[in-house]
Amino acid sequence: MFEPMPYLEWIHGRPTEATYDLGSSDLRTYRPAGEVVPEPLAGLEQPGPEPSVRTQIAKEYDVSESQVVVTGGATHANFVAVATAIALSESNDVAVEKPGYGPLVHTPAGVGGRVQRFRRPEEGGFALLPDRVKGVVTESTALVTVTNRHNPSGRLTSRDELAEVARVAADGGTRLLVDEVYGPYVDKETEGAFGGVTAAGLPNTVATGSLTKFHGLGGLRVGWLIADERFAERARTVVSHVPGASAPSVALARRFFAHREELVAASRDHLRRNHELLASFVADREELAGEIPEGCTFGFVRHERADGGTVVEAALENEVLVVPGRFFDMEEGVRLSAGRDTDEVQAALEAFGEVLDDL
Repeated sequence: MFEPMPYLEWIHGRPTEATYDLGSSDLRTYRPAGEVVPEPLAGLEQPGPEPSVRTQIAKEYDVSESQVVVTGGATHANFVAVATAIALSESNDVAVEKPGYGPLVHTPAGVGGRVQRFRRPEEGGFALLPDRVKGVVTESTALVTVTNRHNPSGRLTSRDELAEVARVAADGGTRLLVDEVYGPYVDKETEGAFGGVTAAGLPNTVATGSLTKFHGLGGLRVGWLIADERFAERARTVVSHVPGASAPSVALARRFFAHREELVAASRDHLRRNHELLASFVADREELAGEIPEGCTFGFVRHERADGGTVVEAALENEVLVVPGRFFDMEEGVRLSAGRDTDEVQAALEAFGEVLDDL
């Protein structure tokens, strides 16, 4: 139980040590320097005690407060979701997309789960296909787990498409978990949470999110889980067994929501600028095969002559951080992310271009 999670172990500390960071996918324009209040929130007026963070999250996702569970980040939310699903279903098979984010594969084992995989085919642009989900769901499946945007490809699945997959899961007697920390990564806002796409409110569906990625506030460790009332009530019992979000972090999360409009607008502007930089870079490099999806600042690419490990090692030798595809079931390539300050991303891409020139 609680097996190692190789990606989290590998990435730990590397973003702060790297001169050029093309590995971090959160939209953060500053480098933490031990401050108590993250830079984007510094100097902003602190609101009164009401409304609570739970109330604000419910409003953002257009659900009732009874459907919201506040957690210590998205990883915590996903852990709670898996543990709750297994507890409620009295079965322990968890179906997880492939390629996929490593911790979503390893976490179920920590609570006695057995992982089955289903493919998001690359030849279809990593689309989430209901038939693939249907093919892996059995009477012992406690949960089906996906990401949206898909990590590592950046493929965005619409709410209608998610609803279809949720129906397949429900027909099989199970639930759908959508890790949607990248759901707000869209250049043109929709009516969904934070202007993006969400599965919250769909039948038999659990949605998780946090302030880490789109909002660049990972140090707060504030996330959430949204589900039907029965699932949320059981999830709150699970949360009581493990550490959750601290009171100071929750207070700062309330500050974020008090200034939500301007902070979300700043993140979206950052997203647009950095998407253009990364998408243009990949499109202009003939030796790279891959795509940075519209409105996204990360994606999976391959080098025509070198495998993913070779590219990563060459980049690290030149102080450029990119993420090995092996952590996402795709050893032949790398995930590129343009999350940092735009000027930093520009410099990082120039440095990475020099690495590619020498391969």
